[in-house]
Amino acid sequence: MKTSSIEQTQEKSTTCRKYKAILAYDGTSFSGWQYQDNALGIQQVVEEVLADLELSPVRVFGSSRTDAGVHARGFVCHFHLSKPIPPHNLSRAMNSRLPPSVRVMKASYVPESFDARLSAKGKEYRYHVYQAGILPPHMAPYWTFCHRPLDLEAMRKAASYFIGRHDFVSFAANPNRELETTVRNIFSFEVKKSGPRYTFIVKGDGFLYKQVRSMAGFLLSVGKGNEKPEAVKELLSSATPRTARVETAPSRGLSLWKVFYKANSFKKGGK
Repeated sequence: MKTSSIEQTQEKSTTCRKYKAILAYDGTSFSGWQYQDNALGIQQVVEEVLADLELSPVRVFGSSRTDAGVHARGFVCHFHLSKPIPPHNLSRAMNSRLPPSVRVMKASYVPESFDARLSAKGKEYRYHVYQAGILPPHMAPYWTFCHRPLDLEAMRKAASYFIGRHDFVSFAANPNRELETTVRNIFSFEVKKSGPRYTFIVKGDGFLYKQVRSMAGFLLSVGKGNEKPEAVKELLSSATPRTARVETAPSRGLSLWKVFYKANSFKKGGK
């Protein structure tokens, strides 16, 4: 995947400070986080705002690569600025320039050792499904619609089989780049229901390309009765590339909820 023209960063002045920013965004109109030459990514929007403040190019590094149409509540990024802008003032200045669909929820100084992606210990994603006869229009950008009844207990059972350390190649798409491994560790996977609203909450040490949407799509197949919960174990054991049997759930239902930077904080609900 192509990166921005300011990928080649210059040697930083000793006066530079490193910042961490937590972003929330509506991904509907964006091509995802990553900068792209032929589409608008959130990274580009953030970099342009920071360049306006810094009066020179600023490279922003994200905690992950969310897909086109995917939303975020707690996306994390880091960057350097030479201008002495206090974090609270930086948040206000950025939000006054960013489009309404992107917001800096919090900014802070971080040590040079911090890296938004490499320092992360885990991530939490949430997938939202609305099961009813009609989907209210205001929910359409953020909820995946399902008119068929869903078997809650079957989906919960299927979700439990994802927990643990497995090779998830059967639940991921080809990222068109080499991967060191397709093994990931899922810490927890909950399926919650409130009226017509179903929420899949998954926490893990990391996720492959389209892995969460593939797992969500398979849970929906189980919920509709098209697959048995035990099919999850079968696919994980096979460790073969994904086939049409594993559908990718629509991007609009997915949100990156939180990134964890402390060991075991994903179990304690910490930051």
